[in-house]
Amino acid sequence: MNASRSDMFRKLLQRDPTNPMVLYSLGNELFKEGRYGEARDHLQRAVENKPDYSVAYRMLGRAHYELHENAEARDIFLKGKEVARENGDLQTVKEIDVFLRRLHKREAGEG
Repeated sequence: MNASRSDMFRKLLQRDPTNPMVLYSLGNELFKEGRYGEARDHLQRAVENKPDYSVAYRMLGRAHYELHENAEARDIFLKGKEVARENGDLQTVKEIDVFLRRLHKREAGEG
């Protein structure tokens, strides 16, 4: 099922390679498949093409987190939190805070 979903988004991306929604959707599917590096690359392009896309920042930060790219994860989470706050997207702000706490614990040697 997941492979066909990511394949579907890849086909859509061929038609419109800069579409942030398709980039996010593909990144999200790849993340679910545990393909964090690929997910990160697509999610990075999503936020480059739509800099106010708060949920894409959240997923991008999570991909960095899963790849143990702690500094990048923190930077993206902080930027995403700022964007989400500007958008009035308080749920995403809360979710990002959860991941920032996990990151802090990991860096403190607790996670």
